[in-house]
Amino acid sequence: MILRIATLNLEQDHKCWAARRELIAAQLRDINPDLWALNEIHIPSQTGRWLQKAASKATGTKYALLQQSKTGEESRTQGEALLTRYPVIETANLDYRSHDCVALVARFEIENRLLDVYVTHLIAAKVEDSARQYQVRQLLEWIRTRDDADDSVVCGDFNAAPDQPSIRLMAAAYRATQTQPTAFTPLREPGGAPTHPEWNRFDRCIDYIWISESIKLQASGLCFNQPAEDNPELWPSDHVGVWVDLEIG
Repeated sequence: MILRIATLNLEQDHKCWAARRELIAAQLRDINPDLWALNEIHIPSQTGRWLQKAASKATGTKYALLQQSKTGEESRTQGEALLTRYPVIETANLDYRSHDCVALVARFEIENRLLDVYVTHLIAAKVEDSARQYQVRQLLEWIRTRDDADDSVVCGDFNAAPDQPSIRLMAAAYRATQTQPTAFTPLREPGGAPTHPEWNRFDRCIDYIWISESIKLQASGLCFNQPAEDNPELWPSDHVGVWVDLEIG
């Protein structure tokens, strides 16, 4: 069967969230994911729950919402999430014990096969890549402890381009489904600066959907990559998302 998965970094509730979320909801109708990984859900304003309801309304199907807060000072502010149309067998989480970063995993049974879907967000690019290399090693070691899954997918913002050592580590174990630029969009507050003004717009791929060798990639591309029709500075987020169609089983 074909499974559609998407991932998006939400930029919490910053930079015109009330308007941005409507763009996300409108573009959801075309993307129509079976599983949707989210980075930087904003816990106080419950952006994950808002998108759960928006996704159900946009696609006409129900989604369950899984959430995992970051640790330390960020624990009450933001986290990772996964929206799913499929029933969950189990969930687990990993505390990297590194820069408050975490990962979550959900297990599904699809076509009589066990599928693990991971969602993570590695430390920002302003931190040396050695920190992300450490986090990738921790992630891969954790995945190896769950090797009874038939297939696995890893989604999220890795904050590193394909030529960096942390991504080469990941690529030794998983296949990247695309390497098109995902960051950063021209999103800004009215009259304000864009996110990460030190970077050029759309100059790097830092958001990924990684797949195990057991999975066949049917198609992939970018999503949530259109600004508002009447405002070129209003985008769904400061990143664009990634989507894939995967053949499972």
